[in-house]
Order: sequence, then structure tokens, then C-alpha cells
Amino acid sequence: MTYAEMAQKQSLPYESKILLAKKRIEQFDIECERRGLNTHISVGGLDSITLLMFLRSLGYSSSHVPAVSVSILEDKSIQAIHRQLRVECIKPLKSMIQVTQEFGYPIISKDVARGVSVIQNPTPKNAVMRHAIMTGETGPKNGYKKSPRMKLSQKWLDIFGGPENDTYGTDYQTCPFKVSDKCCHYMKEKPLDDWAKEHNSIPYIGLMASEGGRRAKALTAHGCNYFGVTTTRSCPFAIFTRQDLLQLALDLKVPVPEIYGSIERKEDSTLYTTKAQRTGCVMCGFGIHMEKRPHRFDRLREEDPKQWEFWMYNQGWGEVLSYIGVGWEDEPPKTKEDSA
Repeated sequence: MTYAEMAQKQSLPYESKILLAKKRIEQFDIECERRGLNTHISVGGLDSITLLMFLRSLGYSSSHVPAVSVSILEDKSIQAIHRQLRVECIKPLKSMIQVTQEFGYPIISKDVARGVSVIQNPTPKNAVMRHAIMTGETGPKNGYKKSPRMKLSQKWLDIFGGPENDTYGTDYQTCPFKVSDKCCHYMKEKPLDDWAKEHNSIPYIGLMASEGGRRAKALTAHGCNYFGVTTTRSCPFAIFTRQDLLQLALDLKVPVPEIYGSIERKEDSTLYTTKAQRTGCVMCGFGIHMEKRPHRFDRLREEDPKQWEFWMYNQGWGEVLSYIGVGWEDEPPKTKEDSA
């Protein structure tokens, strides 16, 4: 699928998208049965909870398409909905404490964290990669060409410079803590992959191209249903916008976790959630630098002060947020909703 084709499908009426999502699910189910594969749904926040309810509304029972989640990583209100919907909960392979101590903190984005991790952990084998990440210059195999895609943004190089700064003649400061993108692998991706292999099952996932980034690229390239060499999955909501997802949640009377508040409509008829717009693992720093306060860690402070204090002070997250310029220790400004 091209970006133009994706844009055209995203512009379809809501009712047409619902019919297409239903068709993609039916096609995926038939193809999986032909290949002797089982299916399940990977459940996290509101998007995938809505997908779960959509599948159930189409007659796909829990015995046919079970729901699975590493639920402990989610907000408590999301965990409560998982229990209500009888989602099977599996355990992460490592705890967040183990991941941060062994590999580093997940901050900014997966791509940035991966790049920082490489330059923070120099070895003879990754010398060319480190050089490319810090300068954009490729190695001899690529004729020493400049590759802007390889180079880490100067903003992040200035903040997270690695231990070999003098090698490149640049006076970067050295980050006092490790950064890594491996939390998702050990805490969510591998546990779910292991469960899938054990049950000979492949997932339905509630991803949408409208979320942008790597998800948009992958969904545009591979479409809703993808049977690849190493990856097989169905994303029936690939062409949905946020408005489509929220409208379907209302139509299906989806139980909305408290962290999102409620789904309401603005004067211009735009749907929105009154609290969090997106959620992820409780202690995840990806994207935190772009959030307005009160951000996810502020909400944790309000909901569970003891847990907030543990992570901020005992586990070093306060230092991490301060280092990247994200406020956390002072009280966040009151929102209009708080003042009402």
C-alpha cells in the first residue's frame, strides 16, 4: 500500500471503515485456519480494548480468539478492565528495575534510545555504527557516504553524548545514566511472542497508522493483514483515525479505564478523552519530553504517591527527567478540569 492509498482509505466514511475492518478480520481468520494457526488479541490500553470488544461483537469468542496481556505493566484502572474482560495475564521476563539496572532507561523514543545505547556501549564490532550515529558518515562498505537517517539528532547528541566524544572532535557532555530501548523486548514483546509460539497463535493488534512514526510506516507498507517471514499479524484498525476509534468505543459501550476519564464531544463534535489521550507502561519515558503537565508521572504522583516516590527517588527516574528538562518535583499547574 502506498501513502496515497493509505490516505484515501483513512478518508473513507466511518461506516465504510467498520465494514472494511470486519472484512479484514474475516479474511485473517480464514487464512489462519487454512495455515493451521490459532489467533489471539494482544490487549493493552483503550485502542486494543476496543478491538477486543469489536471482535466479541462479531462473534469471536474467548475460546476462538483469547485475549492476552502483560497486564501488570499497565495502569491499575486498565488492569481492572482486563480482569473484567477476562484477559489472560502473563508475566514479563524482567522487571523494570532489572531492565534499567542492566541496560538503561527508556526515554525519548525507541530509535533515539537505541542509538544512545550503541554510543554508550562501545565495542570493536559497533565502531562503524557508532561513528554513523554520531556523524552521519557510513563505513567503507558504503563508500563513506553521508546518511542523515543514521545520524542521531544533534539535540540528543548534545544531551546524551557517549564515552568517545573526543574521537569525533566534539565536546559533548556525557550522560550520567544509561539509556536503552530494551524494556519493551524483555517486558512485553518477548513474553507475548513466547506465549504465541507455545499456543501456535498469531495476534490481532489495535494499531492505527494515524498514530504516526514507525507504526504508520509499517502499516502503510504491509497493510492490515500481514503474513511475513518473521512477523504475522492483523491490524484491523490500521486505517482508523482517533475519531473512528473513539466513536466505535462509544457504539460498543466499551468500558473506559479511569485513567482516560470519559469520552466526550467538543462543541465542534470532535471526540476526546477527558484525561489521558494515550497510555503505555506505567514507568515508560518514551515521549515524556513532549507531554504537557500534568504528564504521566504527575498523574502517578496523584494516584499513588508511594509508588511515585519509589520510582522518582529510589530508582533514579527523578534524575533522568531532570536531565532531559522535564519537570517532576514541583506541583504541576492546575488544569481547568482540576479547578472546576
